[in-house]
Amino acid sequence: MARWIYVIGGLLVTVAFSVFLFYSVRAFNLTPDRPSASYKAPDYRFVLVTEEVDNDYWRLVEKGARAAAEKHHVSLQYTGPKQANLDEHMKMIEMAAASKVDGIIAQGLNQEVSPTIINRVLEKGIPFLTIDTDAPESKRVAYVGTDNYYAGFLAGQALLKDTEGEVKVGIITGRFDSANQKLRVEGFKDAIKGSDRVNVVAIAESQITRIQAAEKTYEMIKDYPDVNAFYGTSALDAIGIVQVLESIGMTDRVYVIGFDVLPETLQLLKEGKLEATVEQKPYEMGYDAVELMIQVLEGDKVSTYHHTMTDVMRQKDLTQTETMTPGGMKQQ
Repeated sequence: MARWIYVIGGLLVTVAFSVFLFYSVRAFNLTPDRPSASYKAPDYRFVLVTEEVDNDYWRLVEKGARAAAEKHHVSLQYTGPKQANLDEHMKMIEMAAASKVDGIIAQGLNQEVSPTIINRVLEKGIPFLTIDTDAPESKRVAYVGTDNYYAGFLAGQALLKDTEGEVKVGIITGRFDSANQKLRVEGFKDAIKGSDRVNVVAIAESQITRIQAAEKTYEMIKDYPDVNAFYGTSALDAIGIVQVLESIGMTDRVYVIGFDVLPETLQLLKEGKLEATVEQKPYEMGYDAVELMIQVLEGDKVSTYHHTMTDVMRQKDLTQTETMTPGGMKQQ
């Protein structure tokens, strides 16, 4: 009896996994099961795989990608792990490839793993564009996004310009294994290395969440009570940093520079609780990536690097006539 229970149990597990795999792949097939008479098939089917599906930054990338997709009659599937997870991210890329979409847009999150996965997709005849985070060791067609080293360098230059005297910096970075985060740290360090008054005292990982950013900030202040500046390299880091500084009454004594122009980030900038933030263009990244993929599929020659604009924003750059657009700040 026990043997039969074991056999039946094994069969149920196998069937359950097969059903899961079927529907996972089917999720990328965006053609309706029973299209109406007025239905017109999209010209192409693309998949955008993100680092964390509900992250505010990635939702801006999605908005840009969807705008371009609608303009060009392209079907776009937006997906990604609920929480940053490299293994899940890679599996979603492989599922997209298994569904035989026309193009895949995703980050090159890990320089050891990503090139293998990307090259495997290309071997299936599916063009692959990296977005936000490049994988230059792979055979990807092109990269769309920030020059992350330069962005980090700008952050370092901004800190040097905005501060005086001895500065001890704590860095809160999204992920230690993420290529774009590494480059932002590297660029920052290179910008300040010529100064004998600015030093990095510690680096901690936030897992691209504000909760972890806050926890690591608090721990860093306990371990290094003389830290008087923070640099956050991912979108939610500065928000978490300021949250802690507010709770212990240190916002007026600590310099903070972050990344991105999320509404909450801009509010902190307006209130003077954040000194500066590196402005990226996530909306443009998504929009440009879709347009670039169409060019690739239509046989056009494209450049390997398509860098979107990067700049440093301070409180003085905010005015009452400025409004938030999906891609950043623009004058009315």
